[in-house]
Amino acid sequence: MGYLLEEAMQLNGKLQKHLFEKNQDDDRINNNPLVHEISGVLCRVKGFKDRARQFYFAVLLSAFSCPVCGGRLHMSKPGECVCSCGNVFDPTLAFQKSICCGAQLVRKTFHYSCARCHKPVPSRFLFDEKIFDKNYFREMMREYRNREKNKKEAIRQLLAESRSDVLPLTENPDLEAIPGLIQDLNDFTRAEPYGMAPLAFNVKPEFSMDEYRNHINSILSWDCMLFSNIDPLIDNFRNDKIWRFVTLVFMQNDREVDLTQHGNDIWVQRLYNETYS
Repeated sequence: MGYLLEEAMQLNGKLQKHLFEKNQDDDRINNNPLVHEISGVLCRVKGFKDRARQFYFAVLLSAFSCPVCGGRLHMSKPGECVCSCGNVFDPTLAFQKSICCGAQLVRKTFHYSCARCHKPVPSRFLFDEKIFDKNYFREMMREYRNREKNKKEAIRQLLAESRSDVLPLTENPDLEAIPGLIQDLNDFTRAEPYGMAPLAFNVKPEFSMDEYRNHINSILSWDCMLFSNIDPLIDNFRNDKIWRFVTLVFMQNDREVDLTQHGNDIWVQRLYNETYS
Protein backbone atom coordinates (compact mmCIF):
# COMPACT_ATOMS: atom_id res chain seq x y z
CA MET A 1 0.00 0.00 0.00
CA GLY A 2 2.86 2.38 0.87
CA TYR A 3 4.56 1.66 -2.46
CA LEU A 4 1.38 2.50 -4.41
CA LEU A 5 0.92 5.72 -2.41
CA GLU A 6 4.50 6.77 -3.18
CA GLU A 7 3.98 6.06 -6.92
CA ALA A 8 0.77 8.09 -6.91
CA MET A 9 2.52 11.05 -5.23
CA GLN A 10 5.35 10.95 -7.80
CA LEU A 11 2.86 10.82 -10.69
CA ASN A 12 0.93 13.76 -9.24
CA GLY A 13 4.19 15.73 -8.93
CA LYS A 14 5.07 15.09 -12.59
CA LEU A 15 1.57 16.15 -13.64
CA GLN A 16 1.81 19.40 -11.66
CA LYS A 17 5.20 20.15 -13.21
CA HIS A 18 3.86 19.50 -16.72
CA LEU A 19 0.88 21.82 -16.14
CA PHE A 20 3.17 24.55 -14.74
CA GLU A 21 5.48 24.36 -17.77
CA LYS A 22 2.49 24.40 -20.15
CA ASN A 23 1.08 27.52 -18.49
CA GLN A 24 4.46 29.20 -18.84
CA ASP A 25 4.56 28.32 -22.54
CA ASP A 26 1.02 29.67 -23.00
CA ASP A 27 2.01 32.91 -21.26
CA ARG A 28 5.04 33.28 -23.54
CA ILE A 29 2.86 32.74 -26.62
CA ASN A 30 0.17 35.16 -25.44
CA ASN A 31 2.80 37.81 -24.63
CA ASN A 32 4.37 37.49 -28.08
CA PRO A 33 3.68 40.79 -29.96
CA LEU A 34 3.44 38.89 -33.28
CA VAL A 35 0.50 36.86 -31.94
CA HIS A 36 -1.26 40.06 -30.81
CA GLU A 37 -0.83 41.63 -34.25
CA ILE A 38 -1.76 38.57 -36.34
CA SER A 39 -5.46 39.50 -36.45
CA GLY A 40 -4.55 42.90 -37.89
CA VAL A 41 -2.36 41.22 -40.49
CA LEU A 42 -5.21 38.92 -41.51
CA CYS A 43 -7.58 41.89 -41.86
CA ARG A 44 -5.06 43.70 -44.05
CA VAL A 45 -4.61 40.63 -46.24
CA LYS A 46 -8.37 40.30 -46.64
CA GLY A 47 -8.70 43.99 -47.50
CA PHE A 48 -5.90 43.71 -50.06
CA LYS A 49 -7.58 40.66 -51.60
CA ASP A 50 -10.93 42.49 -51.87
CA ARG A 51 -9.28 45.51 -53.53
CA ALA A 52 -7.36 43.24 -55.90
CA ARG A 53 -10.62 41.53 -56.87
CA GLN A 54 -12.34 44.88 -57.50
CA PHE A 55 -9.42 46.15 -59.56
CA TYR A 56 -9.27 42.91 -61.56
CA PHE A 57 -12.95 43.07 -62.52
CA ALA A 58 -12.80 46.82 -63.19
CA VAL A 59 -9.99 46.30 -65.70
CA LEU A 60 -11.60 43.19 -67.20
CA LEU A 61 -15.08 44.72 -67.64
CA SER A 62 -13.71 48.00 -69.01
CA ALA A 63 -13.37 46.26 -72.38
CA PHE A 64 -17.07 45.35 -72.46
CA SER A 65 -20.35 47.22 -72.30
CA CYS A 66 -23.96 46.38 -71.51
CA PRO A 67 -25.63 44.54 -74.44
CA VAL A 68 -28.89 46.45 -73.76
CA CYS A 69 -27.87 50.09 -73.25
CA GLY A 70 -24.11 50.10 -73.80
CA GLY A 71 -23.44 51.28 -70.24
CA ARG A 72 -20.60 50.36 -67.89
CA LEU A 73 -20.69 47.11 -66.00
CA HIS A 74 -19.58 45.99 -62.56
CA MET A 75 -19.60 42.62 -60.83
CA SER A 76 -22.45 42.11 -58.35
CA LYS A 77 -21.47 38.59 -57.23
CA PRO A 78 -19.45 35.62 -58.55
CA GLY A 79 -20.56 34.79 -62.09
CA GLU A 80 -22.93 37.77 -62.36
CA CYS A 81 -22.53 41.40 -63.49
CA VAL A 82 -25.03 44.27 -63.51
CA CYS A 83 -25.53 47.52 -65.41
CA SER A 84 -27.01 50.79 -64.16
CA CYS A 85 -30.01 50.14 -66.42
CA GLY A 86 -30.87 47.06 -64.32
CA ASN A 87 -29.65 44.43 -66.78
CA VAL A 88 -28.23 41.43 -64.86
CA PHE A 89 -26.48 38.60 -66.72
CA ASP A 90 -23.57 36.15 -66.69
CA PRO A 91 -20.54 37.81 -68.38
CA THR A 92 -18.88 34.46 -69.09
CA LEU A 93 -21.79 33.33 -71.28
CA ALA A 94 -22.14 36.78 -72.88
CA PHE A 95 -18.53 37.67 -73.66
CA GLN A 96 -16.33 34.57 -73.51
CA LYS A 97 -15.82 31.93 -76.23
CA SER A 98 -14.16 28.54 -75.95
CA ILE A 99 -10.49 28.43 -76.94
CA CYS A 100 -10.80 24.95 -78.45
CA CYS A 101 -13.65 25.58 -80.91
CA GLY A 102 -14.43 29.29 -80.61
CA ALA A 103 -18.01 28.37 -79.71
CA GLN A 104 -20.43 29.62 -77.08
CA LEU A 105 -20.05 28.35 -73.53
CA VAL A 106 -22.65 26.32 -71.63
CA ARG A 107 -23.07 26.59 -67.89
CA LYS A 108 -23.00 23.26 -66.09
CA THR A 109 -23.40 22.47 -62.39
CA PHE A 110 -19.81 23.20 -61.35
CA HIS A 111 -18.08 24.53 -64.51
CA TYR A 112 -18.48 26.01 -67.99
CA SER A 113 -18.02 23.86 -71.07
CA CYS A 114 -17.75 24.29 -74.82
CA ALA A 115 -21.12 23.97 -76.55
CA ARG A 116 -19.50 22.08 -79.44
CA CYS A 117 -16.99 19.61 -77.95
CA HIS A 118 -18.19 19.82 -74.32
CA LYS A 119 -14.69 20.31 -72.88
CA PRO A 120 -14.48 22.21 -69.55
CA VAL A 121 -13.48 25.85 -70.01
CA PRO A 122 -12.21 28.02 -67.10
CA SER A 123 -14.01 31.35 -66.78
CA ARG A 124 -12.07 34.63 -66.96
CA PHE A 125 -14.84 36.30 -64.96
CA LEU A 126 -14.24 34.31 -61.77
CA PHE A 127 -11.54 35.50 -59.34
CA ASP A 128 -10.98 32.50 -57.03
CA GLU A 129 -14.57 31.28 -56.73
CA LYS A 130 -16.11 28.08 -58.05
CA ILE A 131 -19.28 28.07 -60.09
CA PHE A 132 -22.38 26.37 -58.71
CA ASP A 133 -25.55 26.71 -60.79
CA LYS A 134 -28.42 26.25 -58.33
CA ASN A 135 -31.09 26.51 -61.02
CA TYR A 136 -29.42 23.79 -63.13
CA PHE A 137 -29.05 21.54 -60.09
CA ARG A 138 -32.68 22.14 -59.08
CA GLU A 139 -33.91 21.35 -62.61
CA MET A 140 -31.86 18.13 -62.79
CA MET A 141 -33.23 16.98 -59.41
CA ARG A 142 -36.79 17.77 -60.53
CA GLU A 143 -36.33 15.72 -63.71
CA TYR A 144 -34.79 12.86 -61.71
CA ARG A 145 -37.74 12.78 -59.29
CA ASN A 146 -40.20 12.84 -62.19
CA ARG A 147 -38.41 9.92 -63.88
CA GLU A 148 -38.46 7.90 -60.65
CA LYS A 149 -42.13 8.73 -60.10
CA ASN A 150 -43.07 7.70 -63.66
CA LYS A 151 -41.02 4.51 -63.32
CA LYS A 152 -42.78 3.50 -60.09
CA GLU A 153 -46.16 4.35 -61.61
CA ALA A 154 -45.41 2.19 -64.66
CA ILE A 155 -44.38 -0.75 -62.45
CA ARG A 156 -47.49 -0.29 -60.30
CA GLN A 157 -49.69 -0.24 -63.42
CA LEU A 158 -47.96 -3.35 -64.82
CA LEU A 159 -48.49 -5.25 -61.59
CA ALA A 160 -52.12 -4.17 -61.42
CA GLU A 161 -52.77 -5.39 -64.98
CA SER A 162 -51.07 -8.74 -64.36
CA ARG A 163 -53.31 -9.65 -61.41
CA SER A 164 -55.75 -12.51 -61.81
CA ASP A 165 -59.48 -11.95 -61.63
CA VAL A 166 -61.31 -12.61 -58.38
CA LEU A 167 -62.39 -16.26 -57.98
CA PRO A 168 -65.50 -16.38 -55.80
CA LEU A 169 -66.02 -19.68 -53.94
CA THR A 170 -69.71 -20.51 -53.61
CA GLU A 171 -69.08 -23.83 -51.86
CA ASN A 172 -66.32 -25.71 -50.03
CA PRO A 173 -63.79 -27.45 -52.30
CA ASP A 174 -64.47 -31.14 -52.80
CA LEU A 175 -61.40 -33.19 -53.73
CA GLU A 176 -63.59 -36.19 -54.56
CA ALA A 177 -65.28 -34.21 -57.34
CA ILE A 178 -62.27 -34.76 -59.61
CA PRO A 179 -61.58 -38.47 -60.16
CA GLY A 180 -58.02 -39.50 -59.29
CA LEU A 181 -57.03 -36.10 -57.82
CA ILE A 182 -56.35 -37.46 -54.30
CA GLN A 183 -54.16 -40.28 -55.64
CA ASP A 184 -52.23 -37.82 -57.82
CA LEU A 185 -51.67 -35.57 -54.82
CA ASN A 186 -50.49 -38.51 -52.76
CA ASP A 187 -48.03 -39.54 -55.45
CA PHE A 188 -46.77 -35.96 -55.75
CA THR A 189 -46.22 -35.52 -52.02
CA ARG A 190 -45.16 -39.16 -51.50
CA ALA A 191 -47.76 -39.59 -48.79
CA GLU A 192 -49.85 -42.69 -48.11
CA PRO A 193 -53.60 -42.37 -48.73
CA TYR A 194 -54.46 -43.42 -45.22
CA GLY A 195 -51.93 -40.93 -43.81
CA MET A 196 -53.62 -37.83 -45.13
CA ALA A 197 -54.30 -35.23 -42.46
CA PRO A 198 -57.42 -33.10 -42.54
CA LEU A 199 -57.03 -30.11 -44.82
CA ALA A 200 -56.76 -26.79 -43.03
CA PHE A 201 -56.15 -23.24 -44.15
CA ASN A 202 -53.46 -21.10 -42.50
CA VAL A 203 -55.33 -17.85 -41.92
CA LYS A 204 -52.21 -16.06 -40.61
CA PRO A 205 -49.09 -16.42 -42.78
CA GLU A 206 -45.88 -17.12 -40.89
CA PHE A 207 -43.81 -14.77 -43.03
CA SER A 208 -44.37 -10.99 -42.72
CA MET A 209 -42.16 -8.87 -44.96
CA ASP A 210 -43.04 -5.69 -43.05
CA GLU A 211 -41.75 -7.21 -39.82
CA TYR A 212 -38.51 -8.28 -41.50
CA ARG A 213 -38.14 -4.88 -43.18
CA ASN A 214 -38.53 -3.08 -39.85
CA HIS A 215 -36.16 -5.56 -38.19
CA ILE A 216 -33.45 -5.03 -40.85
CA ASN A 217 -33.83 -1.23 -40.82
CA SER A 218 -33.46 -1.20 -37.02
CA ILE A 219 -30.11 -3.02 -37.31
CA LEU A 220 -28.56 -1.36 -40.39
CA SER A 221 -26.47 1.77 -40.03
CA TRP A 222 -24.81 3.84 -42.77
CA ASP A 223 -21.83 1.43 -42.72
CA CYS A 224 -21.69 -1.79 -44.77
CA MET A 225 -22.87 -4.89 -42.94
CA LEU A 226 -22.56 -8.57 -43.81
CA PHE A 227 -25.76 -10.52 -44.38
CA SER A 228 -24.57 -13.18 -41.92
CA ASN A 229 -24.27 -10.55 -39.17
CA ILE A 230 -27.96 -9.61 -39.32
CA ASP A 231 -29.62 -11.14 -36.26
CA PRO A 232 -32.36 -13.71 -36.98
CA LEU A 233 -35.93 -12.82 -36.18
CA ILE A 234 -37.27 -16.34 -35.49
CA ASP A 235 -35.81 -19.58 -34.15
CA ASN A 236 -36.12 -21.47 -37.43
CA PHE A 237 -32.72 -20.51 -38.87
CA ARG A 238 -33.34 -21.88 -42.38
CA ASN A 239 -36.66 -20.12 -42.89
CA ASP A 240 -35.31 -16.95 -41.28
CA LYS A 241 -32.33 -16.89 -43.65
CA ILE A 242 -34.62 -17.32 -46.67
CA TRP A 243 -37.04 -14.62 -45.55
CA ARG A 244 -34.23 -12.21 -44.68
CA PHE A 245 -32.80 -12.67 -48.18
CA VAL A 246 -36.21 -12.28 -49.87
CA THR A 247 -36.88 -9.09 -47.89
CA LEU A 248 -33.46 -7.66 -48.82
CA VAL A 249 -34.11 -8.36 -52.51
CA PHE A 250 -37.36 -6.39 -52.34
CA MET A 251 -35.62 -3.63 -50.34
CA GLN A 252 -32.95 -3.41 -53.04
CA ASN A 253 -35.67 -3.12 -55.68
CA ASP A 254 -37.14 -0.21 -53.67
CA ARG A 255 -33.65 1.38 -53.44
CA GLU A 256 -33.54 1.07 -49.64
CA VAL A 257 -30.36 -1.05 -49.67
CA ASP A 258 -27.59 -2.08 -52.06
CA LEU A 259 -26.44 -5.72 -52.14
CA THR A 260 -22.92 -6.80 -53.21
CA GLN A 261 -21.70 -10.39 -53.41
CA HIS A 262 -18.76 -11.11 -51.06
CA GLY A 263 -17.67 -14.75 -51.45
CA ASN A 264 -20.34 -16.86 -49.78
CA ASP A 265 -21.73 -13.80 -48.03
CA ILE A 266 -23.37 -10.51 -49.08
CA TRP A 267 -22.49 -6.93 -48.18
CA VAL A 268 -25.59 -4.89 -47.29
CA GLN A 269 -25.32 -1.10 -47.68
CA ARG A 270 -28.12 1.19 -46.55
CA LEU A 271 -29.19 3.85 -49.11
CA TYR A 272 -30.94 7.17 -48.67
CA ASN A 273 -34.43 6.94 -50.10
CA GLU A 274 -36.79 9.92 -50.07
CA THR A 275 -39.80 7.61 -50.24
CA TYR A 276 -38.99 5.94 -46.89
CA SER A 277 -37.36 8.97 -45.19
